[in-house]
Amino acid sequence: MNKLKILLVEDEVRMAEALSELLRLEGYEVNICTDGISGMEAVCTGEYDIIVLDVMLPGVSGYEIARNARSLDEKTSILMLTAKSEVDDKVIGLDSGADDYLTKPFETKELLARLRALGRRNKSLITETLSFGDITLNTNTFQLCCTVNSQSVRLSKKEYRILELFLANRHQILTREQLVMKIWGYDSEAEYNNVEVYLSFVRKKLAFIGSAVEIKALRGIGYELRYGHVQKI
Repeated sequence: MNKLKILLVEDEVRMAEALSELLRLEGYEVNICTDGISGMEAVCTGEYDIIVLDVMLPGVSGYEIARNARSLDEKTSILMLTAKSEVDDKVIGLDSGADDYLTKPFETKELLARLRALGRRNKSLITETLSFGDITLNTNTFQLCCTVNSQSVRLSKKEYRILELFLANRHQILTREQLVMKIWGYDSEAEYNNVEVYLSFVRKKLAFIGSAVEIKALRGIGYELRYGHVQKI
């Protein structure tokens, strides 16, 4: 599975770290720069699919970075983040080469939706089917299929998001906290037993199609996607 590479240029370190963690859980590959000069240098490498760019940066402004990024590569998508909300500021950002504009404070759900929209603009980077072990997951229809016996089942939206998260972080342990943050959001009041309930749903559907893929609970640590023996409902 090809991961979209995101450059996050944000001088508020705590926000940058929180957003970086969220984006990695979403399946993106993320690099952080906390000032305009290092951000400009990173942009010049031309290796990023999306640039998430704050406007007010020490050293070099986000507008300058956007103009430089756009002159180097027309395909790179640019999302500008800023506390500025005036129409003129948005116009400057868009005229500098940004594809979209998000005003702080913002909801993480909106940020992720806008990034998905930007990612879809480059059709060559879209992965319509995710695979692991003996399963494939269609990202458009939410259809889960076992490649051994061709059995399939459709996942609910939350079931899909949970399995997609594990597929994006295969061979990594995910904690309950990470699952709650990613699936229900930072400000959610969802209880941890919700995680167990939906993990149970996903496990039953994996078993229903006869897959040997399982979501293994590691006591006191978290959960890991594994491929091994056939499960039983």
